[in-house]
Amino acid sequence: MAIPLPRPLHSLSADELAAAAKDRRWPKWQTMALLHSLRLPTLNAALLRPGQSAGEIRTAAHALATVLGTDRLMIRSDGGVEKKQYYRGGNTFSIGEVAHRAQLLLADGRAVILASPTNRFTNRLTVMIRMDRPGPGIRGTFTLEALGPGYDVADLTRGELPPQVTAQLDVDWDRYSTPRWHEWTFTGDHCPGGEDARRRRRLERLAAQTLADGGQLAGDPQPEHAETWLRERGYLHLFGPQDPRPALMRRAAKLFEDAFVLTRAQPNRNWRCLAAAYSVFAEPRTVYWDLVDGERKYAAAAPAVDRAKEEAV
Repeated sequence: MAIPLPRPLHSLSADELAAAAKDRRWPKWQTMALLHSLRLPTLNAALLRPGQSAGEIRTAAHALATVLGTDRLMIRSDGGVEKKQYYRGGNTFSIGEVAHRAQLLLADGRAVILASPTNRFTNRLTVMIRMDRPGPGIRGTFTLEALGPGYDVADLTRGELPPQVTAQLDVDWDRYSTPRWHEWTFTGDHCPGGEDARRRRRLERLAAQTLADGGQLAGDPQPEHAETWLRERGYLHLFGPQDPRPALMRRAAKLFEDAFVLTRAQPNRNWRCLAAAYSVFAEPRTVYWDLVDGERKYAAAAPAVDRAKEEAV
C-alpha cells in the first residue's frame, strides 16, 4: 500500500481528522488530530511515516514551512516501540536540518511530526492536566500542575520538576457541572531547595539535552553555560518573578471544561488516567500538546521496520 503524502493537520477534513484520531500507530498524531477536531488549539503539523522517501520528506517540510510562513520547523518523533533513549523532540531547526534528522528517525522505524516552530525558552505558563478516576461511574479528580515563565512542558513530563502550584478538584466525570471556587484546592511550592533548586534543574536539562541537541552548546555543557546562553539572548523569563498561581486561576475553569470534553471524545470508555499538556506562549497564544491514556501509553503495534528488527533477533 502506498504511503500517503503528508498534509498539514489544519488542512485535513473532518472525516480525515476522525480517521487519524482512530489510528493508534502514531499516538501523538492521533491525539493532535483529536484535539484539532474538537477545535482546541494545536500546532499545525505534518506526519511523516516510516518508508517515505527523502524527496517526500523535503517536499513535506517545504510545504508546511510555506503554509506557516517560516524557514524553521519543530521536529518530534512518534510511534513505534518506546525506548528509554528514544529521541526527545521539541526543538526547532532549519528546513535542511529537519529533513536530515527526519530521515534518521524514519530509518529507525519511528514516525516524525514536523510542526510549527515555538520558542521553548519564553513560555509564560506550562500546565500538566490530569484526569483520574478508579473506574467508570466512580468519582475522581481533576489536577492541574503548573510552572511559570521560562519553563516548558518537558520539565514536568521528562525533567520531573515539581510544579510551583497545583490545583485539584473532586469530579463526577459522568456529569458535567461548573466548579465553584470553594471546591478548588490550591497547593503551593513543595520543591526541596525552593525556586533556586528548581531553576538549576531546568538549566541542567537545557544544557544536557535541549541546547546540546540543537547545537547551541557543545562539549560537556553545564548549567552555567545554559544560563549564559539564555541571558545573552535576552531570554530572562526563567530568572524573573515566579508566581503562576494567578495565571492558572484565570484558566482553571476553561481547562476543566476542555478536559471534560476530552474525556467524552477519546476512544477508551474505560479510562482511568488521562493526561494532557498545555502551554501559554509569549505571543501570547495557547496550545494543547498531546492526550495520553495511561493504559494505552504505547502504540498498538510496532511499524513494519521495528517488527522486522524484532523478528531478526
